[in-house]
Amino acid sequence: MRQRRAMFLAQRFNATSRSKRRVIQSLKFRLYPNREQVEKLNRALNTCRDLYNASLEQRRTAWRNGRHSVRVSGQMAELPELKRELPEVGEVYSQVLQDVLWRSDASFQNFFRRVRQHKDQVGFPRFKSKNRYDSLCYPPLGCSIAEGRLHLSKIGNIKIKLHRPIEGRIKTCRIKRDVDEWYALFACESPDVLPVESQSALGIDVGLESCLTTSAGEPVENPRWLNHALKKLRRLQRSLSRKRRGSGRRSKACVRVAQQYREVRRQRCDFHHKVARDLVDRYDTIVIEDLNVAGMVRNHCLARHISDVGWAGFANILTSKAEWAGGQVIRVNPRNTSQVCSGCGCIMVKKLSERWHHCPHCGLSLNRDHNAALNILHLGQGHCLQAQTGSADAVA
Repeated sequence: MRQRRAMFLAQRFNATSRSKRRVIQSLKFRLYPNREQVEKLNRALNTCRDLYNASLEQRRTAWRNGRHSVRVSGQMAELPELKRELPEVGEVYSQVLQDVLWRSDASFQNFFRRVRQHKDQVGFPRFKSKNRYDSLCYPPLGCSIAEGRLHLSKIGNIKIKLHRPIEGRIKTCRIKRDVDEWYALFACESPDVLPVESQSALGIDVGLESCLTTSAGEPVENPRWLNHALKKLRRLQRSLSRKRRGSGRRSKACVRVAQQYREVRRQRCDFHHKVARDLVDRYDTIVIEDLNVAGMVRNHCLARHISDVGWAGFANILTSKAEWAGGQVIRVNPRNTSQVCSGCGCIMVKKLSERWHHCPHCGLSLNRDHNAALNILHLGQGHCLQAQTGSADAVA
């Protein structure tokens, strides 16, 4: 009887764990606005930036003078009067203005959350300069797509390059300025995705010499995009430093530097997408390290190399693709994954310069990163077994 009940609970747990789940997917499309539309978009960005800075100043002044906080609902109630006083505010779609106030409120909420968590660098909300505010958020009612054109309220019909179909229901449309190019980012709620039953699992250890090493012993070389572009970046930066501040030539030099950084960023992102796509197609469950990248880049000797390889960005892309395919990505604690022997479990202390693992107890000899990837895979499998056992006990 107990065996039958255990089998019934296991089947019930598997059925509930494989329930459908919704995935929010972000789709990015290139926009080709004409000169008049670019002027309207830039004016809208400047207006939203001024509103954002004014909302921050209102909150700071209210707390400094009367020690009371300003709520976002009260600021939204002042928008109609602000439109009557300032005609340029009325040229921006109303819900775009509301999103600006929500963004300002989110910055303060994040600040208070960091204070409660007693973080070292709290980061008080600061004012946005002209180059630090570059996006507008439209709701579904403020935008529509028809005949290769994106209609934005109070902006017009903008040519859009639809290189792929838009699946699911559009939640928001964010218009983003990237140096001298414009993009539309749609957040779409995709149809229900049924998780697949895990048939194959893989552990991944990320590094600097190799971008990553899998538990199957497959290394992926680090392309080092930033290192290859450093010579050109240094020449552009020296040219920028010689330009007089406020001049037109300095503005053009800033654009050239930003374009070069954008090219490096795109190369890195393209590489991450291709590697993640290959891993998700071959494995249902992928186990990675839960790294504190923000703390690791404080090492000034390795900060540039860590930022160049982009561990955090790759982990986010891999997680997104796995969820979309019905798989899963498990993040485990990376503590001692490079020191523990994957064969017998003994701790073999090694320096960072030692790239080979040799255990005198069990005789296991293999690459240090391969050994770490095997340990990460074992931790992920233990995590899955613990989760299943806990869920079965909860059902019982």
